[in-house]
Amino acid sequence: MSIIEVNHLTKYYGKAKARGIVDVSFNVEEGEIFGFIGPNGAGKSTTIRLFLSLIYPSSGTAKIFGKDCIQFGPEIRQEIGYLPSEVFYYEGMKVLDLLNYSASFYKKDCSKRLHELADIMELDLTRRIDDLSYGNKKKVGIVQGLLHQPKLIILDEPTSGLDPLMQRKFFDLIREENERGATVFFSSHILGEVQKMCNRVAIIKEGSIINIQDIKTMQQDNYKKIRIAGNGLDETRFEVAGVNNLEHENGSINFFFKGDINLMMRLISEQEVADVTIEEPTLEEIFMHYYE
Repeated sequence: MSIIEVNHLTKYYGKAKARGIVDVSFNVEEGEIFGFIGPNGAGKSTTIRLFLSLIYPSSGTAKIFGKDCIQFGPEIRQEIGYLPSEVFYYEGMKVLDLLNYSASFYKKDCSKRLHELADIMELDLTRRIDDLSYGNKKKVGIVQGLLHQPKLIILDEPTSGLDPLMQRKFFDLIREENERGATVFFSSHILGEVQKMCNRVAIIKEGSIINIQDIKTMQQDNYKKIRIAGNGLDETRFEVAGVNNLEHENGSINFFFKGDINLMMRLISEQEVADVTIEEPTLEEIFMHYYE
């Protein structure tokens, strides 16, 4: 079952028709951790705001739980946990009062889960919002987004402001929620995080989706990262079709290769080599390939 269904979703802003997103289509399946990546301005946050009916599309549709995001917005949001990239609060409130106020919007008792999450994130519920650092305000946002045990968790650059220890706790928490049955939509430009967390990933460029694949397939179908070490290596022997970013440094030749690996192995065997490493590219390297 598809939890999120997006069909030809398009958003232009204002009379000047500034580009938001154009003809975006994809599905997110139940129980999936789905990555959504692109640089600033690519359309990630626009897509999320359309899901939440914070803005309306110019054309196309988005459905969550099989229901139109605009028509059934209030009903859908009962089962969504959302963590925006920037969090802003009424500063005169205490943390506990704010979270209790948030919990009052849901048709269930959230008090036990609220305190569990605060303990996990080491959040002091007695402090005033205006006394908190940016990182602690982000912890408030995490507790607020998860206290009602949502079926769908939407994360927009979730780790900004968190120290490395809290980032690890946060990711452990998201994995636990996913194991409980929650679907996760994870938008980020920190690609190492996406690679560790997600099953599939969509790459968005200038408002349009340019690739959607599971991460392992994307790595296998893309360029191999090859490093050859040895004395007297002739780098010109590797200037063949399919080779990119050829570099010769510190006694080794490094490059990316896409093509018949048997051809490359024959070229390597013709050289006196000390070591050969062939690796799958990281998600960050694949991403840079698409953008460059």
